[in-house]
Amino acid sequence: MAEVIRMPRLSDTMTEGKIVSWNKKVGDKIKPGDVLADVETDKATMELESYNEGVLLHIGVAAGNAVVVDGILAIVGKEGEDFSALLNDSPAPAAPAKETPSNASAPAPLSNAPVVSENSSSDDRVKASPLAKKIAAEKGIDISKLSGSGDGGRVIKKDVDQYTPAASSSKSTSAPVTPFTSSSVESHTDIELTTMRKTIARRLSESMYNAPHFYLTMEMNMDNAIAARNAINEVSPVKVSFNDMIIKACAAALRQHPDVNSSWMNDFIRRNHHIHIGSAVAMPDGLIVPVVKFADQKSLSQIAAETKSLYTKAKEKKLQPAEFSGNTFTISNLGMMDIEQFTAIINPPDSCILAVGMIKEVVVKKASGFDVTNVMKVTLSSDHRSVDGAVAASFLQTLKKYIENPVTMLV
Repeated sequence: MAEVIRMPRLSDTMTEGKIVSWNKKVGDKIKPGDVLADVETDKATMELESYNEGVLLHIGVAAGNAVVVDGILAIVGKEGEDFSALLNDSPAPAAPAKETPSNASAPAPLSNAPVVSENSSSDDRVKASPLAKKIAAEKGIDISKLSGSGDGGRVIKKDVDQYTPAASSSKSTSAPVTPFTSSSVESHTDIELTTMRKTIARRLSESMYNAPHFYLTMEMNMDNAIAARNAINEVSPVKVSFNDMIIKACAAALRQHPDVNSSWMNDFIRRNHHIHIGSAVAMPDGLIVPVVKFADQKSLSQIAAETKSLYTKAKEKKLQPAEFSGNTFTISNLGMMDIEQFTAIINPPDSCILAVGMIKEVVVKKASGFDVTNVMKVTLSSDHRSVDGAVAASFLQTLKKYIENPVTMLV
């Protein structure tokens, strides 16, 4: 019996998905594990794998177009089977994208969890999926040297991920420099908005204009934190970063200040009993926030191992929806980019977000004269509908205690 493959909800904020490309066409045989399509969601571009076996009878959305969640993407069944009755249940597709790649042949993505991946490039001389070409280009891999495991020897994402270059190929993978072109004519480039960028713009605009933000900044002495981190990394099975220590300290402070670990729900305030801390990661096409769940119950080394895994998955676009949703508090750290202090926009549905600056040396006056100490500034953005100024200030005082004396958050 023919089965309908619908657009799955791949994130908690997703309302539609755009078909970047189809990797199958009508009449193709498919089996579980086949990559049917590359789908751009509000969070990332993902590969949709088939969980069905049969023949692709119908493709409901052309590449370049979007379809609402639960809309019909494709129909799979036995060759020659009548599926017309199933089409009557099809929700209307979303508005087509500005750029409309052609052909309507494509796979039916199964309603299911994809693997995050990047957009595609266009080298038609190599038989490979657009996603595989894009990832290969970013990693500096000559895709023509890869053996494809897909249909007809087609190179797919898995082949690129598993490729191990020769030892001699330790070349820089930095992006090529675009040469400057002298011209007396003004010009510009209009960049089409990705689904991710549209969602970032919409959600942060809503947050900024609907949630009355207020900001509190506090300076923290980092001398003990630096010494503690050095000592911890001598025995820890995984390297602990300052950001890991901040996540741990925030989790401990949130346990003492549950009002900060809350969400404004219009008719009521939801005080979350669990502590799920998101940590923003910059991506080439936007921003994603992997989430360390139950952070207050985890050791520093456990947090370090988890964040390392999450950040790697984020950079490689392999995060699964459950790994970037459910946050109750968010941290945005630009210290590694030499930013001393900044304010961040609250990440819904959180009530607060902590902006973390760089650690820098300053000269201070002490009883014996002058000395050099290390300091870090943090700024807490809070939603005044659910968090009052005194509550936010008290949270920062507790956070300062944990950061300046890290032993206290380990007991």
